[in-house]
Amino acid sequence: MKIKILLVDDHEIVLDGLRSILEKEPDFTVIATASNGREAISIAKKLKPDVVVMDVNMPGLNGVDATTQLKALELDIKVLTLSAHIHDKHISRMIKAGASGYIPKSSAVKELSEAIRTVANNKTYLSQKVMDSVFQYMKEKPEHSDTSFMSLSMREREILQLIAEGKMTKEISDILNLSESTVNTHRQKIMKKLNLHTIADLTKYAISQELISLNI
Repeated sequence: MKIKILLVDDHEIVLDGLRSILEKEPDFTVIATASNGREAISIAKKLKPDVVVMDVNMPGLNGVDATTQLKALELDIKVLTLSAHIHDKHISRMIKAGASGYIPKSSAVKELSEAIRTVANNKTYLSQKVMDSVFQYMKEKPEHSDTSFMSLSMREREILQLIAEGKMTKEISDILNLSESTVNTHRQKIMKKLNLHTIADLTKYAISQELISLNI
């Protein structure tokens, strides 16, 4: 029985390349692709892939929060992180969100295939580079605490990302199917928790936490 794969990345050329590579494997079938986390969740609900190969930094809904929402569906969907970033911040957040594996985009095709098969078989997979990053982090004390970010609820993180991407209150309410007053209430709570006072401050904070990247 073939492993059903959903590919999630905000770069079309990456999706096309991954699909072309993975479909050469006799035990893989790429059932769909998605360009952001929100699209991935919608597709996963309908098609129920075995493995979601997930990028971290994406517009609209990032890989961390998308993974959290996917795992909450309880559909036995495994998430394998495939990212250009191997910072301890990304790794720890993805693992806490429920990812079963994490490998860098610089990995060889053979390792990507091995990682997919491993997580599909209910095991975990971390590439050597990722393990080295984690080990280095454990040896050193982090300069900045992640406490303030982790105090935000999943909904608050979603709204923070959308605010930082330049979305207005009306746009956010449409995207998340919330009233504008609810969006404003969430924004006020975010500012209070982070002790920030302007949209510019929220945007800078989101960038510092790598919740968004400057090239999206």
